[in-house]
Amino acid sequence: MSTIKPSFDRAYQDFLRDIKIQVVQSRIEAARAVNRSLIRLYWSLGQLIVERQEALGWGKAVVERLSADLKAEFPQITGFSPRNLWLIKQFYEAYAEAPEFLKQLVAEIPWGHNILIMQRIKDEVARHYYLEATARLGWTRNVLLNQIKAGAYEVSRQDKSHNFSTTLPEYLAEQAEETLKSQYSLEFLGLTQAVHEQELERNLIARLKDFLIELGYGFCFIGSQYRLTLGENEYFLDLLFYHRFLKCLVAIDLKTGRFRPEYAGKMDFYLEVLNEQERAPDDNPSIGIILCAQQDRLEVEFSLKLKTNPIGVATYQLYPQVPEEYQGLLPTDEDWQRLLESALPEEDDN
Repeated sequence: MSTIKPSFDRAYQDFLRDIKIQVVQSRIEAARAVNRSLIRLYWSLGQLIVERQEALGWGKAVVERLSADLKAEFPQITGFSPRNLWLIKQFYEAYAEAPEFLKQLVAEIPWGHNILIMQRIKDEVARHYYLEATARLGWTRNVLLNQIKAGAYEVSRQDKSHNFSTTLPEYLAEQAEETLKSQYSLEFLGLTQAVHEQELERNLIARLKDFLIELGYGFCFIGSQYRLTLGENEYFLDLLFYHRFLKCLVAIDLKTGRFRPEYAGKMDFYLEVLNEQERAPDDNPSIGIILCAQQDRLEVEFSLKLKTNPIGVATYQLYPQVPEEYQGLLPTDEDWQRLLESALPEEDDN
């Protein structure tokens, strides 16, 4: 009986892995091709409906009739309901005058994602952001919805606090800046009030998949309370990640209060140790992110000015913000405190 040599087995496993990658890649490309074909069909249908209605003065009834006739002619094909035909018409109208690059982007994401963006986002620049992010990051429809609710586009336009331009090569600084958000939405934790740092960390680890989605594409989790040693001393990083595209370690320090200047010094020290002990020879310099509840931009700017390692400072949001039109109408924490104090019985001096 012949036996398979270990070297042959290893070579075969590598061969099988390469075949699997090819099969998966082929299926992904086929799915994308089918989606592009479907979007092009819907675009053509929407254009025909709009042009005929305008040229011949047809009213809304034509869509109902068209739906019935198409379903009778192509019973095996879904997507010809009156509702979907109206959405197809709206889809064409929404992008008919849009720039060519935007028309190309809509073909890169599924129809359901297109409907969500079309119905919820009216600003063209914001639509571009969500279309591009969905195509590039592969957001599911639920993730896309959560990103829209969290105002990901508005957050992306806010100024970001970091020292990347002075501590990283230009090409890498731009990539790191794009990766960092000014604010992270942690509403998925379901917390209704502020918590201690340890509890915040435990909740993030318990919902790690959601946290990775919020961080963005490319983050790979390494560990929590990651141990570093220097001589006889030991230190613990709250969270440690590796970023596949930046090709560097990313340390995250969680703070439930407002940013303080000493946090930057602590992170700078951690990054020095990381680079000395954990960084691989072909890795880029490690990056630190201080995630806190509040920050003063001027204070952050001065705190990072002389630091030699790349550090970003961002805030997080635990629960939905009060809509702008209602801000100032609800009592603040100080108001509640005054109300409680006034409700207490006065002390008897006797």
